[in-house]
Amino acid sequence: MRNPIHKRLENFETWQTLTFMACLCERMYPNYQLFCKVTEQSENGKVYQNILNLVWESLTVKGAKINFDNQLEKLENIIPDVNDYEFFGVVPALDACEALSELLHAIIAGSVLEQAIKVSQLSLQTIVTMLETQEDHELTETELKASEDIQQELDVQWQIYRTLKEQEERSVNLILDLKNELREAGISNIGIEIEH
Repeated sequence: MRNPIHKRLENFETWQTLTFMACLCERMYPNYQLFCKVTEQSENGKVYQNILNLVWESLTVKGAKINFDNQLEKLENIIPDVNDYEFFGVVPALDACEALSELLHAIIAGSVLEQAIKVSQLSLQTIVTMLETQEDHELTETELKASEDIQQELDVQWQIYRTLKEQEERSVNLILDLKNELREAGISNIGIEIEH
């Protein structure tokens, strides 16, 4: 599915692109958290959140020194193998890990655009997979566009994009507001609610 937002991301500053990605990972986190709860691996959920917290820290704390290679290694240790599980929950959990992995790669390599597009697509893909699992068949582009879940996801991505676009100078308050708003909402892209 084509998302017109991808063309627009080209005009973003690095901090805007990284914040956009962090927001989408924040929205996918409840999917991973639920998977960890169901499979009794709660510690892994904490690892994911800690890594994401460090990303936010790097975006908001001047001079924060974080070894992201090290964080990427930690993340790789908690990525679920889809072949080990029989239930759907492993798919959104894996997508959440892949999105965070793209974000870490973007920070490490300093090339953000390609990664941001991937994270945006991963977040949409989770919803597509969920809908196709529910319907038990592959959906056409028209069917997907008509889906309320897809519409909502696109709206959220555009909302995050617009909020960042309106801010020309890097604003710590804006970044924190976005993070807090998503954390407080605590609902993932497929409607999973976070456990506090």
